[in-house]
Amino acid sequence: MVIDERRKEQLKKLEDVLGVHFENLDILNQALIHPSYAYEKGLPHNVHNQRLEFLGDAVLELVISEWIYKDYPNYTEGELTKLRALLVCEESLALLSRDLNLGDYLIIGKGEEITGGRKKDSILADTFEALVGAMYLDRGLETVAAFIRDKFRTIVEKAKAGELSNDYKTFLQEMLQRISPDKITYTVVKEEGPDHDKTFFVEVSWKDDVLGSGSGKSKKEAEQKAAKSAIRFLKKRNIIK
Repeated sequence: MVIDERRKEQLKKLEDVLGVHFENLDILNQALIHPSYAYEKGLPHNVHNQRLEFLGDAVLELVISEWIYKDYPNYTEGELTKLRALLVCEESLALLSRDLNLGDYLIIGKGEEITGGRKKDSILADTFEALVGAMYLDRGLETVAAFIRDKFRTIVEKAKAGELSNDYKTFLQEMLQRISPDKITYTVVKEEGPDHDKTFFVEVSWKDDVLGSGSGKSKKEAEQKAAKSAIRFLKKRNIIK
């Protein structure tokens, strides 16, 4: 696909945002071509970004795996797998794409444009993977690894703190089990409202101490909120980090 002067200026601007200079602008441009555009134009599959996305996914997994393996020596294989899954997921990749404004540089089909494709998590996540794949091919593993570590640093800390997942119960259990095998107990202490519109109030206890409380329209929701409250309580007292 021929890159005109206007597109070159756009790509140069993106390079400034990325902090990485590409030797081959064509591969950077390809990383930003969504399949919907190629399909509408009748272009071959090697014009859009899906092959780069495939490569970028593998590069991300390698770099992130090595990083957390070295930086979290006390994590078990299972904990490392969960952390990596939180990091290399659609939500995280879409967040990074938004931070880089990748949606503004996308070349997409008219149908996707109309339906807000530039803002869809799935498209933004795929684009970030394609960008990583392109950067790996153009600049090599050392450069792309440095880029990934820089962009993911905040997300790694959020994941470690349990802030990338709504499963606060699992996070609380894993953190407390490192300290003691004592059982965590969730107790419904009160219910309010008619049967069709109840609100449940739950307390979470550990070692006979109430750590947090929460309420919700279901017991499950109330338990998750109680666990979240407990995590905040324990962090303030430096019991967990």
